[in-house]
Amino acid sequence: MTDGYPITLLLAHQRCVVVGGGAVATRKVKMLLAAGAVVTVVAPEVTEELQTLAAAGVIRCTRREASPADIRDAFLVIASADEPTVNEQIGRAALQAGQLVNVVDHPELCNFFVPATIRRGPMSIAVSTDGTSPMLARRLRQQLEGLFGPEYGELAELLGRLREDLKRHCKDQAIRAMTWKAILDSPVLDLLREGKRTEAEVTARSYFPDPRPDAGKDEA
Repeated sequence: MTDGYPITLLLAHQRCVVVGGGAVATRKVKMLLAAGAVVTVVAPEVTEELQTLAAAGVIRCTRREASPADIRDAFLVIASADEPTVNEQIGRAALQAGQLVNVVDHPELCNFFVPATIRRGPMSIAVSTDGTSPMLARRLRQQLEGLFGPEYGELAELLGRLREDLKRHCKDQAIRAMTWKAILDSPVLDLLREGKRTEAEVTARSYFPDPRPDAGKDEA
């Protein structure tokens, strides 16, 4: 088995189909919705949570056994039905159609795997075993959750806000790289951890280089 190629998919407004209506399918649906996907669920029975989402118009729900016709034109397919033969049928149809497909507990029918993920604002930390041991991936995720608190998400958001400002402020890419390193080595993260967001931003901006061409030179 070759190594997987890690990517982040941008699923906003993309049609995604989840086959199955149990607890696993519900988790998959919630993750897809968080990514902005347009979600259709196909299953004879679905959880109360999925029923609520369907009633509110958040997802589309078709209450019957899935068939390959249900995944036509889907960008991404997740098969998590209780019936293995349905999952296999859907998985093989999606692979043949060249779609992105994940069949729960059947790595041989997948062309992508969903990693165990920690979300901290715009930052994500993903752990994958390429489908060999989801339990190990979850265990590692739990350990990482204790190491990376919400302040890391705030740091990512702050750096995102500063990025365009620094690009306008400094045209030299090497100097910008040095500036980012200085900010990351500074007390900014500790300040965010203490809830001092304004002070953190002021501190980060203090590392911006002086844009004046004669900055740092002795005055005549």
